[in-house]
Amino acid sequence: MVIGVEAIHAYVGRAVVGVREMFADRDLSMARFDNLMMDQKSVCLPCEDPVSNAVNAAAPLLAGLDAQQRDAIELLVVGTESGLDFGKPISTYIHHQLGLSSRCRSFEVKHACYGGTAALQTAVGILSASGVPTARALVIATDAPATDAHGTYWEPSEGTGAVAMLVGPEPRVLALDPGASGFHTYEVMDTARPAVDAEVVDSDLSLLAYLQCLDASFAAYCDRVAGADLRTTFDYLVFHTPFAGMVKGAHRNLARKRAGMSAAEVDDDFQTRVADSLRYARRVGNLFSAALYLALCSVLDHGRFDRSRRLGLFSYGSGCASEFFSGVVPADSVVSTGFSARPGIAAALDERRELTVSEYDRLTAVGGARGFGTRDAVFDPGEYGPVYGSHFEGRGLLVLDRIRDFHREYRWT
Repeated sequence: MVIGVEAIHAYVGRAVVGVREMFADRDLSMARFDNLMMDQKSVCLPCEDPVSNAVNAAAPLLAGLDAQQRDAIELLVVGTESGLDFGKPISTYIHHQLGLSSRCRSFEVKHACYGGTAALQTAVGILSASGVPTARALVIATDAPATDAHGTYWEPSEGTGAVAMLVGPEPRVLALDPGASGFHTYEVMDTARPAVDAEVVDSDLSLLAYLQCLDASFAAYCDRVAGADLRTTFDYLVFHTPFAGMVKGAHRNLARKRAGMSAAEVDDDFQTRVADSLRYARRVGNLFSAALYLALCSVLDHGRFDRSRRLGLFSYGSGCASEFFSGVVPADSVVSTGFSARPGIAAALDERRELTVSEYDRLTAVGGARGFGTRDAVFDPGEYGPVYGSHFEGRGLLVLDRIRDFHREYRWT
C-alpha cells in the first residue's frame, strides 16, 4: 500500500510587508537584497500564533470531508519549532479547534525546519503499520518567527503560516516512493531558539551545513535507490526554502557536483525544474517547518502535470537533520472527491493587507506577548483595528483571543 498526500493547503497570513522597503528602513546593504530573491514576507499579527496558523491551514481541507471521512482521521501530527509549552503540545489545541474525533492520536514533533518532514514520515509509518485501510492522518507544519530579529539580515526572510496535509492510501497529490529516502545528520549550532525572546543565527554556518546535507543526503538516496540520477530521475526538484536565493545556490552546487552541469545547463535546469517551487516563498518568506511544503504547493500550482511527474524533495533542519526523498504527482493531479487539493493559495496571497514598515514594527511589537511562557494576556483587535476589520472580521478564521493562567483561548471571526 502506497501512502502519500491526498490533499494539501497552506495558510499564508493576512498581512504582508515589502522586503525591499524593510531593507531601506533598516539601512541594510542592498547588495545582499538581490541574493535573497524575495519580494514580500507574511506578517504574524498579535492575534495569530502557531495554533491559529495550523487550524486556518487545515480547516479548508476538512470542510470538504463528510462526517465519516473526518472520523477516519486517527492521527494528528504537528511539526513546529514554535512550541508554546514544554509539556502540552500545540496539537491538543489544534485537535480541539478542528473538531476531530476523540479516537485520535495527537502529538507534536520538533527538529527546527525538518519538523514538517519528521511529522509526515512519522504519519506514513504509523498508517503503514496500522493495518486499517480506512485510516487517515492530518499532518500540519506550522510556525511563527521569533521576536528578536529586528534590524538583522534574517528578519526580512522570516515569514509566518502553516501547511496542512491529509495523508492516506489514496495519494492524489503526492504518492511517496516507498523506501526512497537518503539521510544525513550531525550536531551543529547554526540556528537555535534558546529562549522565547532569543534567536541564534550563524548564517554562514547554516548555509554550509545546508549544502553539506543536501549533497550527503542525495548521495545516500542514490545508494539506496538503484539507478537514481540527478539529471533524469526527477521532473521537478523541491528544496527547503529559507529564502529563494539559498535554494538557487544549493541547486547550482548539487548540479555541478553530482551531474557535471555547465553554467548554462545549471541556469536552464534551475528555470525548468526548480523556479516554479519558489514562487510562493518569494512572497511569503521562510515558513520554517512548513517551508518545504509551501514549495511543494508552489510547484503543484505552477508546474505542468499533463503526465505523472516525479519530484525530488530535500528537507533540512538546523542542528541538524536532513532527508532527500521522492514521490510521484499523478497526471492532472485534481482531487475528485468534491474539494480542491489546494484551494485559493494564490488568491490569499493577493488579498493580504499591505503594511508599511512602521505599521509592521508597531504590530509585531504588540504581538510579542503571544509567545511561549505568557501567563495572562488579552488580544484586543482595537490595537490593530484597520487590519483586523478588513482581513479577519467575518472571514471565519481562528484567532487567539486571550491567555488565561497559561491556557490559550481562541475564537472564530
